Order: sequence, then C-alpha cells, then structure tokens
Amino acid sequence: MILSDSRILEEIEKGTIKIVPYNRECLGSNSYDVHLGKWLAKYKDEMLDAKKHNLIECFEIPDDGFVLQPFVFYLGATEEYTETHAHVPFLEGKSSTGRLGIDIHATAGKGDVGFCGNWTLEISVKQPVKIYKGMPIGQLIYFPVDGEILVKYNQKKDAKYSGQPNKPIESMMWKNSF
Repeated sequence: MILSDSRILEEIEKGTIKIVPYNRECLGSNSYDVHLGKWLAKYKDEMLDAKKHNLIECFEIPDDGFVLQPFVFYLGATEEYTETHAHVPFLEGKSSTGRLGIDIHATAGKGDVGFCGNWTLEISVKQPVKIYKGMPIGQLIYFPVDGEILVKYNQKKDAKYSGQPNKPIESMMWKNSF
C-alpha cells in the first residue's frame, strides 16, 4: 500500500515525514516530486574497486545547464532534505525524466525508516542530455511498515549514509567486511 496525498500531508503534520524545502505544488496524488540539487560528481578513477575508498570530484551545475554523457557515471543529490520516521521511502524517476533517457538510480531506490538526509542520485543517460539544477528529477513514494521497527536507520552506529548533505556521496562499500 502506498500513502496517498492526504496521508502524506497527515504524516508531515505529525512530523514522521519531513521535506525541506517543501512546496505543496510538488505533492502528487501519491508521491512528492524532488529536484536536482546544484552539485554533481564523478569518480576520479576510471576503474573502481569495491574494497577501496573511491574518491569523487564534485562540481556545480552551471546556470545554463550541463550535458550528461553516455558511458559516464554521475552522482547527484536531491535539492530536498528528507526525514522518514515511520514509513519506507522509495525514490523513483519521473516519467518525464525517463523519457529523456535519464536513470536516477542504479539500484538504490529504497530508503530505510529513519533515513535523514538528501538523497544521492546514481545518474546515467542513454544519449547526451542537458540538465539543470532545480529541475524535477524524481518522486518519493511512501510505504507503511508492518510491525515495530527495533532500530531506525539514523540510530544505527554503522549507518554509512545517515545525514547525507546536499552534495553527492561516494560509495561506502569499502567500510564493509568481505
């Protein structure tokens, strides 16, 4: 079951969902539109290593836009800071974004109860596409949770992505033991 617009509004009122900045016009019938923040990043190395801390270079999207290229993997961030304390948030692309050939996440569309931060976007394109900071990039949908949450994401001592800033964050896979 997905929360409707009226239920999302109720949860915002209760403080279990927080979206900053919030704009009522971005609330759809069962989702909330999020926007591309002003920062993008690319990994410094061409070959990435899952056991290594792969560093990124951040750069600001110019006011006149930036052309994303195929076969280049970009990290972005949502303009919106969100908190979700009682629901499972999912970030999906908008149909308008998809119709431009823009994918906004490789595999990480699901958040955890207790996630607090800006969402890092895993961006790739099918052909060159010019993008702009502040453009609608995705939508958040919220699922109710069945059962008690014992430890929320923001309460875990090993939560690698809690409190993400408005800049892209690189993979923290290297912090895992394997």
